[in-house]
Amino acid sequence: MFVYIIRRLIQTIPVIIGVTILVFLMMHLIPGDPAQIIAGESAREEQVEQLRDRLGLNDPLPVQYGSFISGVVQGDLGNSIRSGRPVTSEIGSRFWVTIELAFYSTILSIFLGLIAGIISATKRHTFTDVAIMIVALFGLSMPNFWLGLMLIQYFALDPLGWFPVSGWGSPSQIVLPVITLGTAGAAIIARMTRSSMLEVISQDYIRTARAKGVKERYIIYKHALRNALIPVVTVVGLQFGTLLGGAVLTEAVFAINGMGRFVVEAIAARDFPIVQGTVLILALLFVLVNLIVDISYRFLNKRIELD
Repeated sequence: MFVYIIRRLIQTIPVIIGVTILVFLMMHLIPGDPAQIIAGESAREEQVEQLRDRLGLNDPLPVQYGSFISGVVQGDLGNSIRSGRPVTSEIGSRFWVTIELAFYSTILSIFLGLIAGIISATKRHTFTDVAIMIVALFGLSMPNFWLGLMLIQYFALDPLGWFPVSGWGSPSQIVLPVITLGTAGAAIIARMTRSSMLEVISQDYIRTARAKGVKERYIIYKHALRNALIPVVTVVGLQFGTLLGGAVLTEAVFAINGMGRFVVEAIAARDFPIVQGTVLILALLFVLVNLIVDISYRFLNKRIELD
């Protein structure tokens, strides 16, 4: 196991480098001059040129990328072009907000998705099964921003007013954003759980257990669910990674000061160090989540070998 983890971590190095190169090139292909944006439209060309030199924007692209990678190796992601503060400080104040939002949303998705998927699979072709799949289809189809606005309208404003309209930190502020972001994930997990459970339930060893008189609840939760969880765990891992980078609209609707909104603002301002640093951190997290998912396969099924 230890050798496998080390080998996987080494294999992620080319992936991370490739991600940084792509983001670096894409940022420089976007129209707009960071120096002009910072200096303002009324600034003279000489002032803008001096600002470009100070920020290193006149250096060749390979030199700029080399400086960025050199800083990363030393744990320095550079300074924000807009604020001049270290990128790590700018990201650090927002990083855990997005992590918490994604984590709580994933937990909600797993809880609701597993329950709905198991019930739907065990009651196949019944009214309950059809109703759950219809609700899952609606949950998968609804845009996050629209669901968030509806939740605010009915649960944060009059007549109920149970929850705050915006913000993050207190338990009451967490509820609506987590429901908004976790709904689509719950729908995906429910559909995957149902499909996987139906495939496992049709296996010979399940029929043998039933023929021996083993209790249905024991068969479902002890034998069927454990073997059906492998594709579900894969979906959960991908879903968590998606939530890390896809919480922009939810953070905007609920005025949450997380990384999603921060990156969008940095892209608009052509703040290269902020965007590059944020994408690098998110890429590392995504790789770590995938590694955890791969390792979890071995615990779910001892017959799976980690190559």
